[in-house]
Order: sequence, then C-alpha cells, then structure tokens
Amino acid sequence: MKLKIAFAALMLSTCSYYAQAQQPTLPVPERVNVKGGELTIQPITHATLVLNYQNKNIYVDPTGGAEAFTGLGTPHVILITDIHGDHFDKKTIEAINKTDATLIVPQAVADSLPATINKQKLVILKNGAKTTQAGVSILAVPMYNLPNAENAKFHPKGRGNGYILEIGGKRIYISGDTADTPEMRALKNIDMAFVCMNLPYTMDVNAAASAVLAFKPKVVYPYHYRGQDVEAFKKQVNDGDKNIEVKVLQWYPGS
Repeated sequence: MKLKIAFAALMLSTCSYYAQAQQPTLPVPERVNVKGGELTIQPITHATLVLNYQNKNIYVDPTGGAEAFTGLGTPHVILITDIHGDHFDKKTIEAINKTDATLIVPQAVADSLPATINKQKLVILKNGAKTTQAGVSILAVPMYNLPNAENAKFHPKGRGNGYILEIGGKRIYISGDTADTPEMRALKNIDMAFVCMNLPYTMDVNAAASAVLAFKPKVVYPYHYRGQDVEAFKKQVNDGDKNIEVKVLQWYPGS
C-alpha cells in the first residue's frame, strides 16, 4: 500500500512539473513609475501586449490563445485595432476570460465578433471618439495606409483605430497598423508610443523614424516590426533627437 501511495505521489509530482514546464515563458516586462503607482507593460508577441495599472489589465490585440496570458490576470479592458488576424484573433477572444472585460473596437471588428460576445460589454468607437473604461480614458485615432501608396488597400482610412490612453498621468499611443499619417505626425504630448513598422502592410523603418521625430514622444517602443531592422530605427531616432528614448522590448521570443 505504501509503495502504491509513493508511486502515485511521484506521478502527481511529475505531471505537475511537466505542466509547469509547458507553460509559456513571458518576455521580461517593462515597469514604469506613474502617478498613482506602477504601470507594467507586458509584451506578448508582435502587436499583442498587456498593460497593468492599479490591478486593472488592458489587453491590446490579444492573440495566441488563453495560454499566452497565463499568470497575467483576466482583462478589464480589451482593445482591438483592426480586422487582421495578428490583431483580431477570434479564437483567442473566445478563449480568454471576459467576465470583467469591456471590449473597445472599431465597427469593422464589431461586425465580425463571435456571437457569444456580450453586446452590453461592447463599445464601438469611430476615429475621434472617446470613452472611459476601468478609469482609463481611451481615444480612438486614425490608423491607415496613405491613399496613394502601393499598400493602400491593406488599411483604408476609417476602418481601424489606433488608441491614445491616459493612465497615471501619462498619454500612451498605440499605433496599430498605420503609415506615417498626418494625424500621427501631429500628435501632441505623448509620453509613450508603441509604433509599428512592418512592410508591406504598414510603413518602413525610415517612415516610422520620421513620424516619431515629428510628434516627439518622450519614449518610443517599436513593436509590430517582424523582419525590419529595429536597430536602424533606433539609430535614426537617436541621431535626429537625443531627447527621445527608444526602448526595444522582447516582442519575438526565441528569435
């Protein structure tokens, strides 16, 4: 009997260890002191991240299934920028716990949401519209490819949203998929900016650096840059304005 109990305990321990070993290892988070506490920026992959402030979680373009968010806590706000799969993953939206979550989306995303979504917890924003959720002010801003560009078909103006969040006295810009639009270049008083660069769908490194030098965020986090030379982006920004801090987080674990 004792041998059977010992064997069962060994098997339970082994299974527990194996399960823990299978859990994804999250990239190192960024922690920023802001008014009222600490803002944690947790990169997940590519365009997906989680912001945590005062025990509230904001999931941005969640992808990768529920397992990608293991240990991060359930969302209170879910932001989705556009309809493409690296921003809007229906399976992930269905899989994550949305009990406490309000979804903030453009109309094109709302039209394609799973039928299981509680419409009472859905906020549809047009470019220029604003809402406050979980104590966070959220402004939808235009994100699109320039009309005369070769990649104009990928992101027409008015379909998707970038977002400006106000958290702990900081203004945080999340670009989504966009070119260096006049609206981006005209942004004011941005403390932290997540700026994409990913040909052929958005803009190249040169355009991204030019836009950042135009609107001058205090800190810029390049993201959504698969296949692009992010170090060249950093150099261009630093050469153009040493007061802009460029922080490169781990968006592509294992690469």
